[in-house]
Amino acid sequence: MNEGRKEIIQIVFALVGLIFLVKLFFIQVLDDSYNNLAQFNAILKVPQYPVRGTIYDRNKKLIVYNNPEFDLMITLREVKKLDTLRFCEVFDVTREQLDEMFRALRAEIRKGKASELQPSAFIKQLSNLDLARIQDHIDEFPGFYIEARTTRAYASKAGANALGYVSEISREQLARDKSKFYRQRDYIGQSGIEAYYEEYLRGKRGVKYLLRNKDGVIKGKYEDGKYDTLSYPGQDLITTIDLDLQEYGEFLMNGKAGSIIALEPATGEVLAMVSGPSYDPLMLTGRNYSKNYMLISNDTNKPLFNRPLMAQYRPGSIFKIAQAMVALQEGVINPDTRIRCDRSIIGCHGPHTNEDLRGAITNSCNPYFHGVLRRMLNKGKSNDPFDDTRIGLEEWNHHITSFGFGGPLGIDLPSEKGGLMPSPAYYDKAYRGRPWKFSNIYSIAIGEGENLVVPLQMANFAAIVANRGFYYTPHLVKSIGDSGLPLPQFREKHVTTIDPQYFEVAADAMEEVVRSGTGQYRASLKDIVVCGKTGTVQNMRKGQAFVPDHSVFIAFAPKENPKIAVAVYVEYGGQGARAAASIASLMIEKYLLGGTKRPQIEQYVLKGDFGQYVP
Repeated sequence: MNEGRKEIIQIVFALVGLIFLVKLFFIQVLDDSYNNLAQFNAILKVPQYPVRGTIYDRNKKLIVYNNPEFDLMITLREVKKLDTLRFCEVFDVTREQLDEMFRALRAEIRKGKASELQPSAFIKQLSNLDLARIQDHIDEFPGFYIEARTTRAYASKAGANALGYVSEISREQLARDKSKFYRQRDYIGQSGIEAYYEEYLRGKRGVKYLLRNKDGVIKGKYEDGKYDTLSYPGQDLITTIDLDLQEYGEFLMNGKAGSIIALEPATGEVLAMVSGPSYDPLMLTGRNYSKNYMLISNDTNKPLFNRPLMAQYRPGSIFKIAQAMVALQEGVINPDTRIRCDRSIIGCHGPHTNEDLRGAITNSCNPYFHGVLRRMLNKGKSNDPFDDTRIGLEEWNHHITSFGFGGPLGIDLPSEKGGLMPSPAYYDKAYRGRPWKFSNIYSIAIGEGENLVVPLQMANFAAIVANRGFYYTPHLVKSIGDSGLPLPQFREKHVTTIDPQYFEVAADAMEEVVRSGTGQYRASLKDIVVCGKTGTVQNMRKGQAFVPDHSVFIAFAPKENPKIAVAVYVEYGGQGARAAASIASLMIEKYLLGGTKRPQIEQYVLKGDFGQYVP
């Protein structure tokens, strides 16, 4: 009996020993998790953030570059016997701020968004001056180390909405990142060029492994950097922007709401894109980013709203040129067609009575274009006036959208709106199945009613007339890295449905607008033939108070071999011949001549009192 028990005990001990041996073999040979944990305690993995690509203007002037900055990182498990008084002294924080930083970190750990064993950012975006003050003292605080990265800096305050800004990637963006390229704490372009060209600007992240002792003090590279990988800088961008012209446009638009867009007609390159009001791009960099972003985003003037791409307005009288082109193509009028200025049909202005097409554009005759649209929409292809209007509108919409109206043009910026060009389907929905005909929709003849355009489309239309019937998609980047070329979609020529000879009629009429018509006082230049068209977009009354109309002007110059096309939209600026025409002509003068020879017009614009008549 005792012998049996002895054998059983021996067997049990042998089995337990065997189990331990198997477990030890599994831990030491097969399972590397403990080895990894030991290495984790000894090796610090430090991301090497790439230098983001810089951004230049068309003349190779630096616009956006990088400044070094530094994050103070913490591995909470390694923080031992922290001398809080000394820490506050070195890092220039109060005890209350330090306690709040620790509370925030522990809250992140409880939520599973951080770990005691993994490094976390404790103080972000320290400057060079901060680093100079603290770098000799960092070894006094086990568990802390400095991680280098860069932040955006700007050579000019101009072009904030076009350039965009960069900030730390959000958790929502990280969750949507199907490429799995980004990690928490990475920076990403959030708007403008920075967002559209993110994959070219961002570069490629590297990693460096450092050896630490048991106290967390860095002792050098792990295995002499054998496992380190290099970061690769992002590609530089050469933009189409003329920085001098951009700065001048923002100078003119100061204190106003609206936009200025200038294009090079032959290429679609954006020379200037001004959104007013704007903001200083430096406000969205550095340690005060969150505070400043809240201030800017809560500003009732909406400085983050990129008006050239996102504001949708009625085009006003500049749309009459498009109406004229469609009518000529459809053969319902010719350049010599005269239509009486019957003001009992629709209101008009100025001392004219029975103009031909050029005269109607020069004097911006509303009844003329009311008659033109009637001829386009009611050609007698059906005896039913409702069906006849539907057929005519379908044909009209086909032509008018070939100018790039009615949908986004596809510029290399995010958040572009498309405006609206009404179609039969649109009116069917708007009238909820009830019949409609010309008398219900005639206001679109003069750029009112349901028509909506964005300022970029206005500038592009001016470029189309300058080119006599074609355009290239507007874009802000002409070269990525050393390619010397924009992206392929910006090298594709778009041709309208209108024959080129009809645009000669439009160019002649637009020349006359500036020479002797509604734009003659402020848009004409002594040595340059400017072709333009004014627009005054009706505004609604707010209560009993009068609200000024919006001021619109499009132009190109010179008439032959045009170098610049411009669209200006000044909200509440009154007549198009005042605010918008003045600004457009100053932009043309600046670009072609280097500055203005008409200081009185510049002062008129800066003063901003556009109700006053100043010849």
